[in-house]
Amino acid sequence: MSASDHPLLVRFQQHLWLERGLSAHTRSAYLTDLALFDGWLRERGSELARCDRDHLLEYLDWRAQAHYHPRSTARLLSCLRNFYGYCRVEGLLSNDPTLQVMQARQSRAVPHSLSEAQVEALLAAPDTGEALGLRDRAMLEVLYACGLRVSELVALTTEQIDLRQGLLQVGGPGLRSRLVPLGEVAADWLVRYLREARGELLLGRPSDVLFPSRRGEQMTRQTFWHRIKRHAQTAGIEQSLSPHTLRHAFATHLLNHGAELRVVQILLGHREPTSTQIYAQIAEARLERLQGREPAP
Repeated sequence: MSASDHPLLVRFQQHLWLERGLSAHTRSAYLTDLALFDGWLRERGSELARCDRDHLLEYLDWRAQAHYHPRSTARLLSCLRNFYGYCRVEGLLSNDPTLQVMQARQSRAVPHSLSEAQVEALLAAPDTGEALGLRDRAMLEVLYACGLRVSELVALTTEQIDLRQGLLQVGGPGLRSRLVPLGEVAADWLVRYLREARGELLLGRPSDVLFPSRRGEQMTRQTFWHRIKRHAQTAGIEQSLSPHTLRHAFATHLLNHGAELRVVQILLGHREPTSTQIYAQIAEARLERLQGREPAP
C-alpha cells in the first residue's frame, strides 16, 4: 500500500508540512520509511496501527541482517517516533511501540573543519581587485561569519540583509527561517562588494539576487563550490574540503571561544540539539588535547 492510500500516512504527511515545516526531501524519506515498514508488517499479518514493541524489534533486527546503514535505521526510528507520537496526541492510535524501544546512540563522523589560520588564509585568497574576487571574498566572509549552508548563501536576496542592524534573515529547509548576526568584518566586506562589484556583475539588469554570477543570475551551489576549491588551492590548503567546511569551522570555532551550545544551535538553524552536539564533542576533544600539553604543576 502506498503512502497516498493509507489514511494515517495522509494525515501524518499534512502534519509534517503544516506544523513541522520539514523539507520536501525529509517528508518524502519519512513517508517512504513508513510505507516500507507498513508493507513489512502486512506480510506478517500486522500493520502500522497494530504494531507493537516485538514487531518493531523484529524489524530492526531484520534491517541489521539486511545490512541497512545504521544512520538509515536511526532516521527510521526518528520517523517512527514522530509518527506514533503524532497519532497518540491526535487520538488516532493508543499504542506507541517506540516508547519501549531505546535508540542506540549512532556513532557520527566528525565533521571536517579548518583551523582558524586556515580560514584566514582561505578568506584572503580571492583577488579583491576584480569584481568576481570581491564577490567571492564577501561570500566567504558571510558564509563563515554566519555559519550558512552553501544553498542558503547562493539563495540570499538583497531583501534579506539589514546592514543597519547587521543581520541576515536566512531561509532554512521547509518553512523555517532565522535571524543571524553578520559580524563587523563580514558586514564591511559586504558593503564594499555592494558598492564596488555587484553592479558590474549585474550589467545594469534588475535583480534582487545578492551574489549574482558573472551572467547576472543566481549562482548555483556547484559553481560556488568550484570557486571555494580554487581559492583553497591558492591558500595552500591541501586537505579535502566539503561544501559545509566553513559551516563546521564556524560552529567549532565559536565553541572553542566559549559560546554556549544552544546559541550555536540557533545560529546554525538546527531543529534538534543532537545535530549540534557533535561540535561540542570536537571542542571538548580539543580542550583535552590542550590540557594534555600543559606542563604539570
